[in-house]
Amino acid sequence: MVVTQENVAVNGSRRFTPQQIADTLRERIRGGDLKAGDRLPTQAELAEEFGVERGAVRQALRALQEDGLLTNVSKGSPPRIAEPPAALEEPQPTMVALAPRLVEAFTAPRVRIDVVSHTAETFMLALAEPLRLIHEGRIRPQSVDVRVLLPSRNINLAFPVAVEGDDDSVHERWLAMRNAQGQVLQHNLSALRATHGIDVRVTFRALTFTPPVKLYLLNAQEALMGYYVLTRREEEYVGQMLDMYDALGSKSLLFSFESRSSRRDAAFVAESQKWFDALWETITTDLTLSS
Repeated sequence: MVVTQENVAVNGSRRFTPQQIADTLRERIRGGDLKAGDRLPTQAELAEEFGVERGAVRQALRALQEDGLLTNVSKGSPPRIAEPPAALEEPQPTMVALAPRLVEAFTAPRVRIDVVSHTAETFMLALAEPLRLIHEGRIRPQSVDVRVLLPSRNINLAFPVAVEGDDDSVHERWLAMRNAQGQVLQHNLSALRATHGIDVRVTFRALTFTPPVKLYLLNAQEALMGYYVLTRREEEYVGQMLDMYDALGSKSLLFSFESRSSRRDAAFVAESQKWFDALWETITTDLTLSS
């Protein structure tokens, strides 16, 4: 299928910057107006549509190619919409798998990320890559809405727990990590409002139970799930050695389910989103990231 200028015309006579052209085309791709395998109009047609010189169109097309959304940009003929990146065929450790999936999610005009986890550590670290691309001007979402569910400070955690003896120090260590990592996450995302004018909202709520799995929902289109596997380990904290049962979340394997992959995956994503929304709206409470 060839998509003509008339199929996707922009109403108006103002001149567009390369970034605005790229954002407009990106939104058409994300919205399904332009599908994998479709050809874009020629550079001359796009230049006429957006009221710009061809150089501005070429800059926009190169940006979309760098994002993996276009192919054959420099082959002489109009580029084609690239096939979407495949879901994770093999489960990978969270720290390997999560960052590239977040980059893909952040190319959408309106980003929505929902997270259930034990702390925000892995999510905070994996966000470094999409944030870097935003600061470099390679991607620019219009809005970012992040919701994070973390265990309440007021519950008896299933883990981490002391192998023997008092759990107070183990709980204190976990709480300090939860709060510090959440604050860094909130700061890094909220800063996008001041530096790039992006509409950002970051909200935390407290779970009344210890989640046995971690879950990342990306734009309601992909679910990444990993199990917390417990192990016994020792760690020094405030001058004492803690012997505890804990989970190393960054090493958990992530399993990917994408709505566009199959009816089975689409059902899993939809049910996961329904589960998250139900928790968010019912038994969770406001969470303040303080000591």
